[in-house]
Amino acid sequence: MGRHIWGKTVGALVLAVTVAAVSGCGSSDDSDGKPAAKASPKAPSVEKATAAFQAAVEKFDADGGCLEQEPGTCWEQMQAVMNPARDLRKAANADKETGPEFWSEAYALIDTMEDGIAVGEDKGVPAGGATMTNRDDVLGSAHDLSDWLDENPVA
Repeated sequence: MGRHIWGKTVGALVLAVTVAAVSGCGSSDDSDGKPAAKASPKAPSVEKATAAFQAAVEKFDADGGCLEQEPGTCWEQMQAVMNPARDLRKAANADKETGPEFWSEAYALIDTMEDGIAVGEDKGVPAGGATMTNRDDVLGSAHDLSDWLDENPVA
């Protein structure tokens, strides 16, 4: 007899939850049941993205670059160059006039920068500077990309 009452109670709870979910009682959303479309940010123009990236590289150079060799001392500067590079990739992806073949070398350089950032920290410069670190991937590639943009103007 106890099992019979327990089964009815659980059945009633399941029914109540199902009815509430179907009727929309469990949601404060006034939509028609469809998920809201997320507005994707519009890609900047290639000209604006190029100018912003070039300005970031110029600022890095004007500020003296990475002044310290120790790990962790240049992460902010690396990020400051990487963020406009990402915007440049978005703009290049949206650019219908030139196409992906034109941007292939730029994409490769931005990918190298992303690989350096993916390390998650500034690895610094090893004693003697004999081996490369993620600074070279990010900042060296940023300068190579800046040169490529100068040689391949899009405006």
